[in-house]
Amino acid sequence: MTWTSSMSSGYSSLEEEESEEFFFTARTSFFRRPPGKSRAAPQDVEKEREPHVYLSKEEVKEKIQSYNSSVTDKLKMTLNANGIYTGFIKVQMELCRPIAVQSSQSQGRCAPSSQETAFYLPDGCVNTLHISSTNTVREVIEALLKKFFVADNPAKFALYKRCHKEDQVYTCKLSDREHPLYLRLVAGPKTEMLSFVLREHETGEVMWEAFSIPELQNFLRILDKEENDQLQILKNRYAAYRGKLEEALRGVLKPG
Repeated sequence: MTWTSSMSSGYSSLEEEESEEFFFTARTSFFRRPPGKSRAAPQDVEKEREPHVYLSKEEVKEKIQSYNSSVTDKLKMTLNANGIYTGFIKVQMELCRPIAVQSSQSQGRCAPSSQETAFYLPDGCVNTLHISSTNTVREVIEALLKKFFVADNPAKFALYKRCHKEDQVYTCKLSDREHPLYLRLVAGPKTEMLSFVLREHETGEVMWEAFSIPELQNFLRILDKEENDQLQILKNRYAAYRGKLEEALRGVLKPG
């Protein structure tokens, strides 16, 4: 698989690539989200999966022509002689936890590297990928992570489709075998009709087997720290209540 990327333009081309596994030990909570990293999940409504409709080559050709006639950003689709078509998708990054990025010295290595830096991606970060109709959701996730030199296991992330209907936002997690460019073609170029979002798996559906031993041990340290912090907050709160009660009692029992 070949891979090219441009961090400045936000554009990448995806053909093929190999998956690499790394680990990070960012000391951060995976329960509380940092300021500015809140997710708009409350107004999202889980949408039932729509049945996949297989299109004939002629139907694909007609849809591509219709799609290209509606494009306003020059990101058009191209139909090849073998029936495979290529085009662009935009993916919004909605990551609440930090990502581990390989250092420039470790990029391209096949072995895990300890030279990694964990940081939060900015809110609303959108990336454009050039993919083909054969590329799956799993390949798109791997491409996005590789574009940012992210060392985390792709199995920790999921790709969602989002659409607006009747003043409500609908979301649906895509399976690894679905083809995002097909969904883009069927929905048309308008992001109101369909957009793609990359998220971490929710806490209730975390694939713990995708984490390394150092990561899991670090999560335990995080939990211990959060537990101690919460206990201290409670102790301080009740100590303040006790002080107010004792002060009130002194006022009531004061002679005179």
